[in-house]
Amino acid sequence: MKIAIVCYPTFGGSGVVATELGLELARRGHEIHFITYSQPVRLELLNANVHYHEVNVPEYPLFHYQPYELALSSKLVDMVKLHKIDLLHVHYAIPHAYAGYMAKQMLKSEGIKIPMVTTLHGTDITLVGKHPFYKTAVTFSINKSDVVTSVSQNLKEETYSLFDIKNDIHVIPNFIELDKIKNISKIATNRSVMANENEKIITHISNFRKVKRIPDVIDIFYKIQQKIPSKLMMVGDGPEKEVAENLCYKLGISDKVIFFGNSN
Repeated sequence: MKIAIVCYPTFGGSGVVATELGLELARRGHEIHFITYSQPVRLELLNANVHYHEVNVPEYPLFHYQPYELALSSKLVDMVKLHKIDLLHVHYAIPHAYAGYMAKQMLKSEGIKIPMVTTLHGTDITLVGKHPFYKTAVTFSINKSDVVTSVSQNLKEETYSLFDIKNDIHVIPNFIELDKIKNISKIATNRSVMANENEKIITHISNFRKVKRIPDVIDIFYKIQQKIPSKLMMVGDGPEKEVAENLCYKLGISDKVIFFGNSN
């Protein structure tokens, strides 16, 4: 099949899962087209089955906020027609499901019918999506999707409770490819660089935004290390990183918390 995947290209979980899914589908012989505003961070190598198409949003002074949804839906239409795409798979409801629906309608007017799968990932539903400004459009977009999936049973239940959803939602959990972790002994050897043998290692991985409750992570670790010798590994970056670093300094645990920044 020829599949177009729409996702955020950042280090966030939805973009990572979407990219890894696309790469695995490509390895199985499908032709994958990633369509977004920059190359996804996990998309390091393009090949015969993997393609990337950048969405450009022209700057125009009339617009206070540049219309990304309009540019994305237009790009989807162009790519579907040019590459004979069979399926749209949009990750994260806002604004991708809405842009995907608009693309479907434009293509339909030209006699082209294409199904769309929408995958819900979390804060696109529980935080942003339920905001009164977006709720109506999100509900509409989900109900107009041909297939809807969520990454957990809890997210499925939250979606049904927050929105008037008519579609069935299929749970497909996020995944870890354990086959990629082959040299366990090497990983164990490197442990000594981060912590002593008697210390536990606690790891937090996220984009450091308020919704991730980074200060709570630091506060909880502060209590843990008072009773259990331990180190905290903070993997990721974002606006809350400086807040976390300052809190560690204030609590006197800067020597027990390591900030790694973004990592593939």
